[in-house]
Amino acid sequence: MWSSARTIAAGDLVIVWLTRDLIQPLYITPGKEFNSKFGVYRHADLVGVPYGSKVGSRNGRGFIHLLRPTPELWTVALPHRTQILYLADIAFITSWLDIKSGSRVIEAGTGSGSFTHSTARTIGPSGHLWSYEFHEARYNKAREEFGQHGMQDIVSITHRNVCKEGFTVEDTVDSVFLDLPAPWDAVEHAKQALRKDRLTRICCFSPCMEQVLRTVSALNDAGFTEITMYETLLRPQDISQVPPLQTISEASERLRECEKKREEKRIKQIADARSRGGKRKRDGNEDEAGGEGTEPGATQEEDGLESKRAKTEEDPSSGLSISDVVVATTNPEQGSSSSSSANLHIRSPPPSMTKISLSKTFPEVRGHTSYLTFACLLPAFARAAASQANSGEVDRLEEGGDGVTAGLKGEGIGSDSLSVSMEVDVS
Repeated sequence: MWSSARTIAAGDLVIVWLTRDLIQPLYITPGKEFNSKFGVYRHADLVGVPYGSKVGSRNGRGFIHLLRPTPELWTVALPHRTQILYLADIAFITSWLDIKSGSRVIEAGTGSGSFTHSTARTIGPSGHLWSYEFHEARYNKAREEFGQHGMQDIVSITHRNVCKEGFTVEDTVDSVFLDLPAPWDAVEHAKQALRKDRLTRICCFSPCMEQVLRTVSALNDAGFTEITMYETLLRPQDISQVPPLQTISEASERLRECEKKREEKRIKQIADARSRGGKRKRDGNEDEAGGEGTEPGATQEEDGLESKRAKTEEDPSSGLSISDVVVATTNPEQGSSSSSSANLHIRSPPPSMTKISLSKTFPEVRGHTSYLTFACLLPAFARAAASQANSGEVDRLEEGGDGVTAGLKGEGIGSDSLSVSMEVDVS
């Protein structure tokens, strides 16, 4: 489909990843420039750059990533011409319709080509996809894109109203996908296009429940079986790694150690305050006794320096967070008045428990897109056998009913009496 070379060449399609929510396609054309809020980039400078590279802007405002196109990236980057199918619906439809390498598939309602690109990659060169689009402008744009992306050998696109004119193939395809406003009008045409020598499948994509009801009725009338309706919702998960949680015993021990440290600090502050109060009282008596060369504010400045020095000495663990520093248990033989700096050690978690992974759902989840109605069409021989079996069962029931009626008449009980007795029993 797209270029398989290692590096970007002129004319290639690349996916420009700006942010998680801002992704857009870019055709490399030397002589042009790509301008965004993340800077200016010349196309000529991008030629020869390997796919997946991070490229800085010429004016230094930012950078972009240049990615190789894939159907998944094309789905989130394509220019929207209609409502498109996203990855959740595409993956489910591909699985249920049993689309695989070599499959032959019909798509009615090309639209923006999201489902077309994914299906073309799945079926490969050995398969084929017939795509039909009623809107002429969308048909022309889709045909142009398929040619640029190298899909013309895998995909055949036709401008046609399949609800009235039907499909261009008959008894050929393995599965049919209908993305139409009125899919029930195309059910009979889809039945004619499906193969008759094997089990085939059909899927109808409808946004409203009223459309689903009419489609189910049409599928029943056409002889399809196993009719089922699904709704797919995408619920992304945010995965992050956080430090391991503490056990209750560790948390309790740390709280006790913090309380012990706080109490020791408070007692030391009280003792220092009392010692400073006594010294201040003695200094006041000396000032009253004499000493003309002593300045009145010198004592207060010395007291301030002593206070700061005491705070520095009494908090030797400054600069370490409380989660990293743990006060060791004091040895009873050494006493409780030993220095705090001798009882500190840094605890590091074991290597196997440095991080734990957590998953949580994003608060905003994409809502309803559409309903998917699936059904199966049995092979012709299987339908014939089932029809014969049903007709034989009906004949046996009719014969059994005639025998019962004859027996009742032989006993002298007519049909009128039988109906009366039945009414009595029911009442």
